[in-house]
Amino acid sequence: MSTDLDPPGVNQLFAVIAYGEIAAFYRLTDESKMAPDLASKIAIASMAASQMRHYEVLRDAMEANGVDVLAAMEPYVKTLENYHSLTLPRTWLEAMVKAYIGDSLAADFYGEVVASLPGESAAVLKSVLGTTGHSEFVIAQVREAVEDNPQQRNRLTLWGRRLLGEAVTQAQHVLAGHDELAELVMSGDAGLGNLNEFFERLQKAHTERMAVLGLA
Repeated sequence: MSTDLDPPGVNQLFAVIAYGEIAAFYRLTDESKMAPDLASKIAIASMAASQMRHYEVLRDAMEANGVDVLAAMEPYVKTLENYHSLTLPRTWLEAMVKAYIGDSLAADFYGEVVASLPGESAAVLKSVLGTTGHSEFVIAQVREAVEDNPQQRNRLTLWGRRLLGEAVTQAQHVLAGHDELAELVMSGDAGLGNLNEFFERLQKAHTERMAVLGLA
């Protein structure tokens, strides 16, 4: 729950993440049509359900602080929808890579702020940026598909790079248009104020995750 002791921008932070969860839910619902078998359909349904649970945690925290949740999310709709429109997966494997990489990039970016938040708000943020429980499923699917298929591996590697680039671009757009959110994020104790170092950390973490997927 957010409190009067929270720094400015906390409710904006919760709002942008909350709409991100909603957008991800609908993205996963659409992409479930590409699932090749029943196990995959169940896995992607579980991913989508996890996004909704995260949204509900953020909604409850904002409502407890007297925030109009729908109004708070509205300024971020265009940017987040733009990200998804620019990264529409064409195949099931692209959808799996996007689910894994997209969640992780959001956790990297917003997770930089945790140390600067009071206890209750930090706990909320940590709970919604944690794992959605589908990592092992995605890793197994992708690694099996690319193990003996260099063409598939190269294509998905390029896809992963595109996801990183678009995510960084859209994050910059969000910060440019929302001063209190930008101030909160840029002043994080983890040092996000030094953008060069932050993007180096982001790239390093992304490279490590791509290696886990067999896409290094």
